[in-house]
Amino acid sequence: MQLWLIPTLYAIGSVAAGFLVPRLESTFLAVSLNLSTSSAQAYLSAVASGMMALTGIVFSIAFVLVQFNAVVYSPRLVVWFARDRLLFHSLGMFVATFMYSLSTLAWVDRQGAEGVPFLSAAIVAAMLVASVLMLAQLVQRLNNLQIIRVLQALGDTGRRVIVSTYQAVPWRTSGKAVRAQHFQGPPELTVKHIGNPQSVTSIDIAGLVGHARRMDGLIMMECGVGDTLLEGSVILHAHGADALVREKQLSACVHLDEQRTFEQDPKYAMRLLVDVAIKALSPAINDPTTAVQAIDQIEDMLRRLAKCDLEACRAYDDDGVLRVVYRMPTWEDYLALAFDEIRQFGSTSIQVMRRLRAALAELGDCARGEHAKLVRDYLGHLDSGIERSSFDAQDRAAARIEDRQGLGLSHHHGVASPAASNEKGRAVS
Repeated sequence: MQLWLIPTLYAIGSVAAGFLVPRLESTFLAVSLNLSTSSAQAYLSAVASGMMALTGIVFSIAFVLVQFNAVVYSPRLVVWFARDRLLFHSLGMFVATFMYSLSTLAWVDRQGAEGVPFLSAAIVAAMLVASVLMLAQLVQRLNNLQIIRVLQALGDTGRRVIVSTYQAVPWRTSGKAVRAQHFQGPPELTVKHIGNPQSVTSIDIAGLVGHARRMDGLIMMECGVGDTLLEGSVILHAHGADALVREKQLSACVHLDEQRTFEQDPKYAMRLLVDVAIKALSPAINDPTTAVQAIDQIEDMLRRLAKCDLEACRAYDDDGVLRVVYRMPTWEDYLALAFDEIRQFGSTSIQVMRRLRAALAELGDCARGEHAKLVRDYLGHLDSGIERSSFDAQDRAAARIEDRQGLGLSHHHGVASPAASNEKGRAVS
């Protein structure tokens, strides 16, 4: 549902209730609140005017705070915060309380009849209490914009996406004999993007498998989740189109939006964590500790990815026939995304170098086979960068000590690696 519909529905509901409830109450429930007309009018007027003032103040502060934190962390976080449904439910409740208070106020002393509608006044009080509770939740949510909670939220989101993307996907293994298909020649159908640039937010692999089976063919995806499609960009190629499957049906399986989302895209959560880290490492901020905290979340995501089958980019039908070949990041892609920019922008920070080295050393112990080899190669690349850095001999030795805190507690409890010890010895001599 579009988020702007949430406050709209609240407003429509309050207007409808404002017309119906007082009329039904005057007809079937002749109970008047034991309150003077002037007091009731003052009470309802105060609620109505107060809610509008509260709405303006709260949301002005909220959006200024979100904008400020987005500038400090990453501009891409603006959308993540601004799409919080609690903001729109709070706005809807505030507006509904304001509008229903006005409707009830119109029925106080209506046509000269003394009395205050009891049920409507009680509803206004209940809505006011609900608005206060939502305000408390909103304040708590804004409090979650603290850096450590932002990093934790991004890490939690990335972990959930890893589970949903790489686990419980029935099209990868069918339990039956797997049979690949090979098609010669150009594809029978090529689907291209038409329109403004849009990002691929998710791909309905199961739907594509169903279409390919009806075609008795093979679909080759030419884009991946997170890609931005431009006018004329190729989305997919379809081979062996024996049955009539329309281009529109195939393109509908590729979901697009104006910007990337977390759905099916572990890279996006990692991308935002890296953004926060390199923004903290900028000369204008100089906060390497925040970068170290971001690496904590990044390393945890990489450890989970190391246990996944990242090479399985093929989808099979129930008969074990290959139907879709799609694109997913490799282990090398994840390593580059996670560490390249932090390594480059943090090359002058001993704290960041020590934390990166600790992350890579322990990640190499978690990974297996080719993944472990790539981690060791990257660790060697990091060490060569330290050797070429502007650090003096003592700083180079310090930068090569593995420390999960960056600067605090070395992995070897104060004993540097042999290479670092030799470097330090040469510096002292």
